[in-house]
Amino acid sequence: MGASVLQNAMIFLGAALLFVPIAKKLGIGSVLGYIIAGIVIGPFVLGFIGTEGEDIMHAAEFGVVMMLFLIGLELNPQSFWRMRRRIIGMGGLQMLLTGILFFLFFFFVKEVNINTSIALSLTFAMSSTAIVLQTLKEKNLDKTHAGKSSFAVLLFQDIAVIPILAIIPLLASTGNEVKNIRDGFLGIIDQYPTITIIVAVTVIIFLGKFVFSPLLHWIAKAHMRELFTASALFLVIAVSWLMDLAGISAALGAFLAGVLMANSEFRHELESNLEPFKGILLGLFFTAVGSTINFGLIIDQPVKILLAVLLFMVLKSVVLYTVAILFKLVIQQKILFTLLLSQVGEFAFILLGSIGELNMISKPILDFYMAVITVSMIISPILLFIDEKFLSGKLFKSDKMDNEYKVDPKEHNDIIIAGFGHFGSTLGRFLRANGIEATILDNNSDQVLLLRKMGFTVFYGDVTRINILEAAGASHAKILVSALDIPEKNVQLSELVAKHYPHLKLFFRAKNRTDAYELIDNGVEKIYRESIHASVYMGVDILSELGFRKYTSLRKANDFILHDDKALHKLSKHRHNSDSYVQNVKEEIAQQERLLAEDKQFMEHKPDNAWDKSKIAAND
Repeated sequence: MGASVLQNAMIFLGAALLFVPIAKKLGIGSVLGYIIAGIVIGPFVLGFIGTEGEDIMHAAEFGVVMMLFLIGLELNPQSFWRMRRRIIGMGGLQMLLTGILFFLFFFFVKEVNINTSIALSLTFAMSSTAIVLQTLKEKNLDKTHAGKSSFAVLLFQDIAVIPILAIIPLLASTGNEVKNIRDGFLGIIDQYPTITIIVAVTVIIFLGKFVFSPLLHWIAKAHMRELFTASALFLVIAVSWLMDLAGISAALGAFLAGVLMANSEFRHELESNLEPFKGILLGLFFTAVGSTINFGLIIDQPVKILLAVLLFMVLKSVVLYTVAILFKLVIQQKILFTLLLSQVGEFAFILLGSIGELNMISKPILDFYMAVITVSMIISPILLFIDEKFLSGKLFKSDKMDNEYKVDPKEHNDIIIAGFGHFGSTLGRFLRANGIEATILDNNSDQVLLLRKMGFTVFYGDVTRINILEAAGASHAKILVSALDIPEKNVQLSELVAKHYPHLKLFFRAKNRTDAYELIDNGVEKIYRESIHASVYMGVDILSELGFRKYTSLRKANDFILHDDKALHKLSKHRHNSDSYVQNVKEEIAQQERLLAEDKQFMEHKPDNAWDKSKIAAND
């Protein structure tokens, strides 16, 4: 391995490790952090990465390839059918309307010939799958209407790239004479690109059915995880190589392979093995985007490029907002949906490259449009940051969701429940069944609408904002229950309440022991870990199946949980010292087992006859 390869890898990873945490801390998201890192190490700032940045960009695109393979794995026919209205309706309408607007611009304003105008309009209709999905994941927006709708539109675009790649050579061959046809197999590819695409897709379908599945079955029998990881990487790389050989987008080939494996019994195993690679390679892709920005061109034509970026993003935004209106999203979701998809995406690089190779546009124009695409990808995370900090839930108050479903200041109860997902709704139903009403808050507008239709009095609001807590009656309430699904939000809420409402008794949900420790640091005493009760009571059923008395097992389960809760508070003081923590954990486990063993010996001499009237009467 050459020293330059190791050096470049070190520079890319080091820049990401420096800038991404800063970006996350500032709230601008990891995507912009990666891009800024790339700009800083690129040839136009520090110059750590020189002209070989283009080669790194090609290698980094494998992150997008892997991401689309994983998207394909999620898209089995059942899930596609459930999303058909969004995918075909929203996605198809977006592509059609955006394509028409861009065609009118290129054909009538730029006076480009009709075939090239069609190719360019389809290219700039694309949005960035990588940026949007990363943003949805980081900001927990994938379950919102805007998140689901954005995913559906991106899915339609990703699928549409296959026929677009087939159409572009046909447009070139009818409008221009395709020159420099190579000899042999590669010459056939250039001469008959559409036939080649059909053949390549057919080959992948054949491989997925008759090669990949039997191969994975054979590998699975070895029971070696590293071999399965290697086979997963081999599968993606092989499909990408085949598609690249055919002159087609490797990312689309990977997506198709993922769809073919979606109903396979190895689906989850493939996903778990490839997920870590996807995250690192996607980060590398965004860093490479930053490092390959042509600042020379931007400096030479700054106004022209920025105006083009603004025009293209406005054209896309008009269409996206129109689609959001037609599909009846609430105003905040309309804005979020529009901003998520307003940029031009990574597939535009591929399509534009194909247009350039077929000599449909000149090299200077190709470079100009490449710069426009890159700048739009940089601006997009900034717009999403502005929306999150200054627009969402603050400036737009006219929508039904913002008015009717905001917290009613008169709606004061002794209990406030924050978060009404599966955990919170179960608790809320139990309390209401016992005649206890609670003020319920949730920050997911879709969830609020659904639960109100089901008869729950749920209000829309971010419970980590002091004005929402005040409106919910936190000053007069007695108990605050946090059933939030995001651990970081739980910690943030505990800090806020401890500072402003110290009188409230806090009952907090925790994902696990680690999350519980952070809540303990903030003074929360009543902590309910999701896993412990379910796992212990499963143990009760197992003991019962083995012949143990149910009452005795339940009593021991409660003792076990009680002791574990006490140990939780004790161990939290030692968790920052590894040696001390391990030693105390061992002592607590030993003590817990000793107490249960003593209880067992005691009960052998004095049988536990609760719930058994015949035995109680006999003993009396």
